[in-house]
Amino acid sequence: MTLRIWSALAPQLGLLSALLLGGCAVGPDYVRPAMTQNAHFSREEPLTGTASSAVPGGAAQHLIEGMDIPGLWWTLFRSSELTGLVEEALRASPDVAAAQASLRQANELVYADRASLFPIVVANASTTREKAKFGAFPPELLTINAASVSVSYAPDVFGGTRREIEAAAAVAEYQQFELEATYLTLTASVVNTAVTLASVRDQIAVTKDLVRIQEAGLNLAKSRLRLGAVSNSDVLAQEAVVAQTRATLPPLQRQLDQARHQMTAYLGRFPNQEQVEHFELAGLHLPEELPISLPSSIIEQRPDVRAAEARLHQASANIGVTIANELPQFNLTGSLGFNASRLVDLFSPGTGVWALIGSVSQSLFDTGARWHRKQAAVAAYDESAALYRGAVVKAFQDVANVLRALDTDADELKQQVDAERAALDSLELTQTQYRLGAVGYVNLLTAQQTYQNAVLARVRAQASRYSDTVALFQALGGGWWNRSKNTSQAQTGQVISPPLDQ
Repeated sequence: MTLRIWSALAPQLGLLSALLLGGCAVGPDYVRPAMTQNAHFSREEPLTGTASSAVPGGAAQHLIEGMDIPGLWWTLFRSSELTGLVEEALRASPDVAAAQASLRQANELVYADRASLFPIVVANASTTREKAKFGAFPPELLTINAASVSVSYAPDVFGGTRREIEAAAAVAEYQQFELEATYLTLTASVVNTAVTLASVRDQIAVTKDLVRIQEAGLNLAKSRLRLGAVSNSDVLAQEAVVAQTRATLPPLQRQLDQARHQMTAYLGRFPNQEQVEHFELAGLHLPEELPISLPSSIIEQRPDVRAAEARLHQASANIGVTIANELPQFNLTGSLGFNASRLVDLFSPGTGVWALIGSVSQSLFDTGARWHRKQAAVAAYDESAALYRGAVVKAFQDVANVLRALDTDADELKQQVDAERAALDSLELTQTQYRLGAVGYVNLLTAQQTYQNAVLARVRAQASRYSDTVALFQALGGGWWNRSKNTSQAQTGQVISPPLDQ
């Protein structure tokens, strides 16, 4: 009996297979937009190197075109304390954890959508007792035992389901690159905050040294006042200078505390918990060889550009979904089962039943709803294409800005070092002349103020060299493609590719 049933079903199953294998995917196949052929980072000659200065953070940097970017680029600063902070931040960051969860969610939705390509099989078993006739005595009871397996399947004749899976996979890819962007932003922020901590601490130390120098000058002025060598106005002027210099310390301390609080937040700690490591600019190595990617590689390397492209891919697939929804929808349902009044006879010959139902539906009039949905999908694609172009332009802008900053900030540090040296020479000469009575007190105060400004400017220029280097790695994508699963906190799930070639 069973063989006869399956023999009867065979032609219909063959038709089902033909519908599946012969199906096509309507709608546009995604193609990445072409980049402008002459796009580059500058109209001038490419930057190959920077100026150097004889201070920490003043090394000349050489840019090597095509050099690959290390996945753990922050280790190039050669600070184990800094590396430890970055690793701790990646483990503790709520933003990274949220992005990881979003990626897992997107991947699971792809798996769920893939199930639509396969039949749904349902098993049923039931026992029914009912009264056959009303008014009869004794009542006649009818027992029906049934067991069946039903299969329902919606053949993806026009590829609408495959386009939905393609769109879901694009969303998963978008979440993957959003995770990479979060990872890159966090690592760059941790390194930049460490540089800020070191810079502000150095500025505080320099300012305190200057206060000590100015206090020594004040004591000298008071001694000379007692000898009648200077006037009281000179002493008051020196006191004012000391007070003004001291007044710059609270803002610097506030900036230091804010940077420290920011770092503790990156580490998932509260402000009252353990403080971060003590950083100094002299303890950070400035990388002397820097990568510079080919313009054609930027769109592959930048997580924000890849995320924008994934959105564009999703929008392209959604056009296919709306087109497929305008076409006939097919459905096949088959069942095979057994009915018997006695449970022991349930699978006996003559108790089998089967059914096969095929249906097709086509909406004839919906007041233009599906057409407007398709037009909305096309508009969404145009929007995503514009956002993608904007992301590419911004990527080139970021690299161009960083390259310019690397060049000019290296020159600035060199000039600031020269200015500091000249200011120190001038201050020492003025101090000697003042002790000999060759110059007035105003000259000494001016020399002290000039030297203070020069030292602080040099410290800030040093910090800019480190920050520029961080910005370059960030602008070039951060080397996420070179991180292994064992070292990358971002690799908690892989992007699921579309199941079928489109």
